[in-house]
Amino acid sequence: MTSSAKPQIDHEQIVRVTAYKAFQEREGIPIITGFAVDDLRKVEVKPWARLNCLGTYINLDGTGETNDSYVAEIEPGKRMAPEQHLFEKNIYVLEGRGATLVGADPNSRTSFEWKRGSVFSIPINTWHQHMNGSGTDPARFVAVTTAPLVMNYFHNEDFIFNNPFVFEDRVGSAKQYQGDGRLYLGYAGRTYAWETNFIPDIETFTTYEWKERGAGGATVNFELAKNTQAAHVSQFPVGTYKKAHRHGPGAHVIIISGIGYSLLWPMSGDVPGDVERVDWKAGSMVVPPTNWFHQHFNGGAEPARYLAFRWNSQQFRFSLGSPIEGEMDVSVKEGGTQIEYEDEDPLIHQWFVETLTKAGAESRMAEFMPQLAGRG
Repeated sequence: MTSSAKPQIDHEQIVRVTAYKAFQEREGIPIITGFAVDDLRKVEVKPWARLNCLGTYINLDGTGETNDSYVAEIEPGKRMAPEQHLFEKNIYVLEGRGATLVGADPNSRTSFEWKRGSVFSIPINTWHQHMNGSGTDPARFVAVTTAPLVMNYFHNEDFIFNNPFVFEDRVGSAKQYQGDGRLYLGYAGRTYAWETNFIPDIETFTTYEWKERGAGGATVNFELAKNTQAAHVSQFPVGTYKKAHRHGPGAHVIIISGIGYSLLWPMSGDVPGDVERVDWKAGSMVVPPTNWFHQHFNGGAEPARYLAFRWNSQQFRFSLGSPIEGEMDVSVKEGGTQIEYEDEDPLIHQWFVETLTKAGAESRMAEFMPQLAGRG
């Protein structure tokens, strides 16, 4: 074609679709959307041919299509199809017990057993297979993955699922699948991080005070399989709530124990006009939308504990605009993304007291908020 020639125009309009959504629609299982999930243990699952199990995808609003989650259920005595892939995957066991094989070579394969409350991650692009350890009861887990980001970038499924490259730096030792790990001081020196591939029981794992986040709460971070996607567990006492803060997309907050609620509102919104309330219990999951302020409240008579699978590990920052430790626990007045107790709207505590009254509990927030002294 010469420089003066005009190209012939094809009038067929381009149809825009993400590679991830196209892949997901072909999977043939339900897709849950929205703001939150009431109980992961009870969501409907359907036959999932590719993985030889039952499953459902969960694409909540707050992911920003940077990560996703799914629930998989393995029927009694069955095993899932083996797989490997170029996206990261963190798993929390909701019900049942089982085992996982790791490594394509049968002569050097690692195996480990898991049960309800276990958390683990398979190193990226490593062959693995999950199996149910019971002949009578199903096993169910929730997985949070980076599939949307990887698929939308490469948009080539063969490259993602059949790639021979071995990430030697991520494999880790076999002992890390037995619960061994390393505890070290976090990035900003405020929290601790446990580095491992497998946590036998997240429900009882030791947490450490993180006073910057308020009200006697305790936290521990998890660095799993050298991933950029990390995790943490937080526990907070009866009669308390955490400070509001905001961050980037994709933090899947899964309730381990307790009852309560979360308040969420846009960064430019106001209280009470733009506040969304999500009530939760063990098995609930909520993903705060990008840069929405959110605040978690223990609304019951027992300590509350949650697990968050999220971006931004301590070692490998991949923030997608998300603040890190040392920013999200610093007041907005000092350049951080946290609202201190003294700066929150008085309605926040008022609503909390009303909720506790119904549960037969009392607020302890006067211990942490001098402005409440004498008011309870």
